[in-house]
Amino acid sequence: MPFKDFLTSLPEVKAPDQKYRSFKEKLKWTLTILIAYFLLGVIPLFGLGENALQQFEFLSIILGAQFGSLISLGIGPIVTSSIVLQLLVGSGLLKIDTTKHEDRVFFQGLQKVLSIFFIIFEGLIYVFMGGLSPAAGFSPWILVFQLFLGGLLILYMDEVTSKWGFGSGVSLFIAAGVASQIVISALSPLTTAGNLAFGSGQAPVGRIFVFFISLFQGNILEAVLALSAILATIAVFFIAVYAQAMKVEIPLSFGRVRGYGIRWPLSFIYTSNIPVILVAALLANIQLWARLLEKAGHPLLGTFSGNVPVAGIVAWIYSPNIIQDLLTGNFISINILKSLVYVAFMIIGSVIFSIFWVQTSGMDAKSQAKQIMASGLQVPGFRRDERVVEHILSRYIKPLTVMGAVTVGFLAALADLTGALSRGTGILLAVMIIYKLYEDIAHQHMMDMHPALRQFMKK
Repeated sequence: MPFKDFLTSLPEVKAPDQKYRSFKEKLKWTLTILIAYFLLGVIPLFGLGENALQQFEFLSIILGAQFGSLISLGIGPIVTSSIVLQLLVGSGLLKIDTTKHEDRVFFQGLQKVLSIFFIIFEGLIYVFMGGLSPAAGFSPWILVFQLFLGGLLILYMDEVTSKWGFGSGVSLFIAAGVASQIVISALSPLTTAGNLAFGSGQAPVGRIFVFFISLFQGNILEAVLALSAILATIAVFFIAVYAQAMKVEIPLSFGRVRGYGIRWPLSFIYTSNIPVILVAALLANIQLWARLLEKAGHPLLGTFSGNVPVAGIVAWIYSPNIIQDLLTGNFISINILKSLVYVAFMIIGSVIFSIFWVQTSGMDAKSQAKQIMASGLQVPGFRRDERVVEHILSRYIKPLTVMGAVTVGFLAALADLTGALSRGTGILLAVMIIYKLYEDIAHQHMMDMHPALRQFMKK
């Protein structure tokens, strides 16, 4: 069987027959997948002994994973396969024209095969390099099989969401993980041991409770640290929403109908959250590999002290908490250089992935021009020519691709450096995912919503 035929014959989720699906139907499928995701996250791996990955809580949020559960791999294999394909296509090593239907189908099939490969590969790495060790008397292959099964479930749950629900499963899982982490970090009255904090003499996890308790006890330093984390989260939230709402609108008119036209919106953050997802996944993979290599006795990427990288590459791409270090007197000059390296890594990585994403996802000026021309639209005052539309669009798309990526990269790094309630990348991703979901729902389903919900969406 030819390789292309094999790719097109892979099992897939059947797309809906009708092109338009109601708000209730999409909401039903999205909530079903979301509930299934949370349920899978609390099912522990059978035969699991030591869970050395549980200390990487911030990585589990970014990867949409719950280490030690059936979904320990999370969206890691899906995003990793996307990174590999972006690099291959962007560098020209893989010749795929995603503007053509056949090549687009080939690209999607290749991504699914790569995702399955990385599910198996990462499952083997996690188990046989000591990240998830089997209990005494259990074969490591039992864990590998469960990780493979969980990885496949995530892969097809993502496909169900993309075809039947709102947005994509990758975005949904990240937003769900980050939102739950922020709520717990802000409002949980429990201690880290899971006991009720009040009357136990131990501090609660929720920073709001910590702030008020510290004020009553006269512990100003702890109160300021808790408040700074809360304010940093709020600041990143509002800046991200403001940046996401900025748009450049290109006026277009219908060539055959005089006096009628529309505006073609180009978001300031043109590639949305995709570049930050890819950079965050790259960081997560580097840190996981560093920990596993160190555990195996080959610290090629660096070493850790507890949960904090202290040497090697991982130490230079790990963000120090500048605010906390300044307030507690632990600030050292090398942290300035580490902060600059981290900010540069986030920004440069976001720009590179943003450019690759535009070229491979049909968001480039040429693809957009074809879509505009196919809709019977043209730029007022110019002749009806695809090359003219492409030239005009490229004047906006290229700068927006870079500036939007720089903005999201800087915001993610800023939140990490200021010690927000969750990792800055996660907060930024959650805000942008939820805002984009809100825009899509408001645009496509405003008329078939419940009147009360419609009124809320208008506000």
